[in-house]
Amino acid sequence: MNIDLNQKLPGYLTEKGNIVRTILFTAGFALLFLNIYTPFGVITWFAVSKPTLFLYASGVILAGVLVVAVSRVIMYHAVRRGLHLKLWHYLAWVAAEIVSMALFFTLFEIVILDDTRSFPELVGKSVRHTSLTLLLPYIMLWLYFSWHDSKRILTGLREQADGLGLAQGQKPMIPLRDEKGVLRMSLKRSDILYMQGSDNYVTVWYQAQNRVTKFMLRNTLRTLEDELRQESVIRCHRSYLVNIEKVKLIRREKEGLALELDSTPPSTVPVSRTYMHEVLTAFGQET
Repeated sequence: MNIDLNQKLPGYLTEKGNIVRTILFTAGFALLFLNIYTPFGVITWFAVSKPTLFLYASGVILAGVLVVAVSRVIMYHAVRRGLHLKLWHYLAWVAAEIVSMALFFTLFEIVILDDTRSFPELVGKSVRHTSLTLLLPYIMLWLYFSWHDSKRILTGLREQADGLGLAQGQKPMIPLRDEKGVLRMSLKRSDILYMQGSDNYVTVWYQAQNRVTKFMLRNTLRTLEDELRQESVIRCHRSYLVNIEKVKLIRREKEGLALELDSTPPSTVPVSRTYMHEVLTAFGQET
């Protein structure tokens, strides 16, 4: 099986809720794994009773897992600011987390526990054990997030199919869900104009008879981008998605492009330089 490492990282891995779940699940897994399996010799760290030892060791382990928490918060904010992560970027990121956490435990053994083994030996051992500590929960969560995302997409397709069956010739409805996967609104594809993101909220602008109306949805623009990729809705700016079927004019400006939409009254959406090539390609034009 060939894996394209240059493919775009699935959006569900950088969703805020899933990042929180990753941090909490990894911390819980590390506590159980390192206290039960004791790969770092936890039982020899402190000459105290077992309950007290568990508390002391857990504190040290959670301090090490703090590396993951800081790393994931940085990843979340980087993606929010427009960073496009590919699969190989993510794998390198995970490798950096493993090395950082391994160095923490190595320094702890040298400085606090006064371990006399050589630094390379301690680092090698720490990397092996830390790899198990992080990769096992990461793989389990990746499989779960992928299954949950596929289930959400399948549910949306079924709802669209049901909508098509309601009336002959009726246009398909696009379901819009919040960050928990709860259906909040369904719109005809031809009525959607654009979407504007701000933190964890997205404002959906759509045509309602002779006026433009908006609806606020608690979700991220990145998640909606992934869900609506097959619905002619593409990213044109860090803060905007646009329905390319509603674009009637492309205008070049100093900061990039402007898209004039076929709405009443007319609406205009900016295109930043970062997404200029992608937008023009969607219309079969060269930059």
